[in-house]
Amino acid sequence: MFIEMQASEKKRLLRIAFGTTIGFCICKLMNWPYGVFFTVFPMLLLGMIPTFNRTLAIEFIAGAFISAAEMWVLQTFFKPFPVAMTLAVFFIFGYHFRFMLKTKYFLLWASGLITLSTLLNFASYDAGQATDMVVATVLAAIISVASAYLLYWLIPESAESANSSSAATSPTAAQINHRTLLGASLATISFLVFQIFDLKDSLSAQVATMLILFPMTYQGSIANAKKRAKGVTYGCCLALIMQILMYTLIGNFFLVAISLFITVMITAYFHLVERSGSGIGFGALTTIGILYGQYLTPHSDIFYSAAYRFSSVIIAMGLVIMTAYLIDLSLNKFKSTCNYN
Repeated sequence: MFIEMQASEKKRLLRIAFGTTIGFCICKLMNWPYGVFFTVFPMLLLGMIPTFNRTLAIEFIAGAFISAAEMWVLQTFFKPFPVAMTLAVFFIFGYHFRFMLKTKYFLLWASGLITLSTLLNFASYDAGQATDMVVATVLAAIISVASAYLLYWLIPESAESANSSSAATSPTAAQINHRTLLGASLATISFLVFQIFDLKDSLSAQVATMLILFPMTYQGSIANAKKRAKGVTYGCCLALIMQILMYTLIGNFFLVAISLFITVMITAYFHLVERSGSGIGFGALTTIGILYGQYLTPHSDIFYSAAYRFSSVIIAMGLVIMTAYLIDLSLNKFKSTCNYN
């Protein structure tokens, strides 16, 4: 069923599609590695936030710098010591979640959380390229912000939507403790599982396990996991359809860029009309960004990548939800970490 979009949503749709395509094209034309940052960062910046200003731009770039610094510290001082590395990762994830709850700079700490998780995944299997990872992260953040400024200038926001805001209720001290420990524990367990089982090709699954934690409650994670699973399914199917349509023309950069623009337009449309933040549409959107940005090359199609991404994401999210249930149950037994008023 076709849902009519508002004028502001149509403008956001164009910004998301053009911003993602700009990042993808710059990365591929310059032959830079870690293309996932250049496609997913614009989606986060333009897709998750209904507006854009200088404060948000600074937060986004600062988040990339902070994540790069955290990754460097972990790799330099803690990697030779697995137990210390685990404790340090837990601590860093913990203060990211805590600052997301207690400060007004949600974007800084949330984007940094996803970036750090991805950097740790890459660095674990390719530690010699740590400098390239840091440079790619910062470059992708700067290009995403620059393209956002350009697109907001070319496609300006309407006055009525720019002033929209919603008040959020402040969690209690016990709820902050609960959600911090729940998020940090699940993020750390996810990190350990991906390391122990050597899941180097499961970037989508790892990102998914982080994104479903953002509600920072067990019930919210369940709802997010269901939406994410559907979104990944749609994104993988759409990517495979584009692969079939292009067939032997997969090496034609111009056609690949057009196909990315079309798929982003389709998934961004569902994300925007869904009007629920990180829902089914956003899951499909980021799946497209990961598949195109990280796995699609002239010598490597995305048939296997799409199939593997789908299965790994479903399994990973199922395990996260089961673990979340146990941790949530344990934390609610103590007054200082109970999530209920």
